[in-house]
Amino acid sequence: MAFSQPSELPTRGQDRQETAVLSENLVDGRVRLVESDPKWPYFFEREDRRIREALGDRVLLLEHAGSTSVPGLLAKPCVDLLLCVADPADESAYVPGLEAAGYTVVIRDPEWYEHRVLKGAEINLDLHVFAHGCEEAERMLRLRDHLRADAGARARYAAVKKELAERVWDSIQDYADAKSEVVEELLTEAAGQPPA
Repeated sequence: MAFSQPSELPTRGQDRQETAVLSENLVDGRVRLVESDPKWPYFFEREDRRIREALGDRVLLLEHAGSTSVPGLLAKPCVDLLLCVADPADESAYVPGLEAAGYTVVIRDPEWYEHRVLKGAEINLDLHVFAHGCEEAERMLRLRDHLRADAGARARYAAVKKELAERVWDSIQDYADAKSEVVEELLTEAAGQPPA
């Protein structure tokens, strides 16, 4: 499904079936997980350069996030990037530059921290855009840092992911929502730890 008009882009509030078609990580209702790939940090570094060249000082924060940013953790083979800009709702300030660099907006979620998701043309990636200082962006980094630092946390998270990957899902978002309990537990554990 191609989304050519901004009003056609799915949001969290719309039918989750629409968002499932945006991901190569759901096959016949199952989530595909793979072992940690040493190429993932390289992919992030390459995309980091492309985004910084496209946006310059409009990049307020750009980090490798999600499971592919944690060495040794199995993950969906989709590199998650976290980009923070001054105002994600002001797409004219950053989307044209990203589009010129080969990225495409696939999700607009104005009711959830003005979240935007863009896809790249060369590798499977999700470029998550939030405002600098956004609570959700900080949660993503706190979870990543805790998983990097704590082997026990990594093992527990991997076990939940493996169990959930055996189920049949309507969308990737349903799978992500099902991980909420373990994610909240891990974030609670990480609350007293300084970032890595």
